[in-house]
Amino acid sequence: MKSFKIIFTVFTICSSLIYSQNFKTSITAKDGKEFPKIDAEGKAEFKVYFPKANSVLLEGGDGMQNLKSMTIKDKDGFWTISTLPLEIGFHYYWFNVDGKRTNDPNTELYFGYGQPTSGIEINSGEDFFFKKNVKHGKIINDNLESKITKGKRSFKVYLPPSYGIKRFPVLYLYHGTGEDITGWEKQGFVNNILDNLFAEKKAEEMIVVLDYGVALNPEEEKMADNYPRTVLSTKNIDKILIQELIPYIEKKYKTDGNKAIAGLSRGSYQAMFIGANHPELFSAIGSFSPVIYEGTELQPFKELPIDNLLKSKQKPFLFIGIGEKEDKRFIDYNYMLTTYLDQNKYPYIQYKSLGTYHEWLTWRRCLYDFAQKIFR
Repeated sequence: MKSFKIIFTVFTICSSLIYSQNFKTSITAKDGKEFPKIDAEGKAEFKVYFPKANSVLLEGGDGMQNLKSMTIKDKDGFWTISTLPLEIGFHYYWFNVDGKRTNDPNTELYFGYGQPTSGIEINSGEDFFFKKNVKHGKIINDNLESKITKGKRSFKVYLPPSYGIKRFPVLYLYHGTGEDITGWEKQGFVNNILDNLFAEKKAEEMIVVLDYGVALNPEEEKMADNYPRTVLSTKNIDKILIQELIPYIEKKYKTDGNKAIAGLSRGSYQAMFIGANHPELFSAIGSFSPVIYEGTELQPFKELPIDNLLKSKQKPFLFIGIGEKEDKRFIDYNYMLTTYLDQNKYPYIQYKSLGTYHEWLTWRRCLYDFAQKIFR
């Protein structure tokens, strides 16, 4: 029976490829490279040169968990990997070459899973994050010396197309675990999303600060990389943001004093922690794929001061986004949070990204929706 299933799977892949020859090179491929290729149904084809390898397997992130593929090696040492239709959106992926994780030499690299990683984009039929013929803002690199972490902290700043004409509100935006300040720019297309929204008059122009989601001093860096360390890092980011980063941004850039904060995954926890800790400072909080650290059964929000929102006079706008196909733990975090807010009658907006996982298409869609609702 097992042999029959294997033969059937291979037959299915081969048969589907026969009837789907209109492959186009992925937008994540390096200039001049033909592979990886994708067809209109989302089937992908990879071709890599590993002449001495005995085994080459295609592996990937959340949206490629149920990956089914067929691998063939030719006499010249090229490996061709063909897949059934992949899920929509951007996926991190790599090859397992004789047991060693290896990037695809044909694609651009994106910082994910704590290291430069290959990526592939499966067309979702949307263009809100594509670069269009509109006025463009720009992303610049900046940094400051932090007394809290005893070192330099780098971050990026998106300046809207009309920057220089007037003052703007500021959104402080955080990435997720295993990623860095390049994530929202490179995988998230934050500049394209906002440029397009502003051109269509769907959102108020804003400055966006892409802050780094880890803040530990040299001694704290030695701690085990676990949830207590993440909570400590978040508390440090809170101090840095309030005591150092916001004053720096408001002194150097043309801001109008209005602020919002948002983040994805681990960054969602950081945004909720800081936003709830300072509800008087932020008019809006965006939690994209919410995560809650160090909670207990009796105290689920032990390390998340969410109850501060209930007591606040200003009641910041709260946006909670989740991918329809995210892992159970993220769905559970989302349910825990929204149930608590419902029980305490705190207003919020729940957004569900259809057909997506704990990946960048979910978070692009969240930002697209969130940006239209803030600073109004």
